[in-house]
Amino acid sequence: MAKAAELTKQTDGDELSLVFGALADPTRRAILERLRSGDASVTDLARPFSISMPAVTRHLKVLERAGLVQRLRDAQWRPCRLHAEPLGTANRWMEQYRHLWEQRFNNLSDYLDRIQRTDTEEE
Repeated sequence: MAKAAELTKQTDGDELSLVFGALADPTRRAILERLRSGDASVTDLARPFSISMPAVTRHLKVLERAGLVQRLRDAQWRPCRLHAEPLGTANRWMEQYRHLWEQRFNNLSDYLDRIQRTDTEEE
């Protein structure tokens, strides 16, 4: 129990952890994908899923906490709207590692080329 409380304390206010945690679930990713085409009500968002409305609401709360979804008020209609800024933050964090990944792939490609040349020369 203490470890769970400690983990919660570490992730509170940690935007990247909240964003990646929200993106870890396929239902939440599908909700974000739907919101790319425009605002939608909770009912509209729930329609393609075989889960309860309270479950959809819980998913939306996770997305809201991560800053990925905003719930608006428009008279009786309470649409949800995609807020993509946190995705940009996550992308900038991952971009720091792109150079490393590319270098490792280039090294692997060079290695495979050397092996292939060596095999060809031995024949």
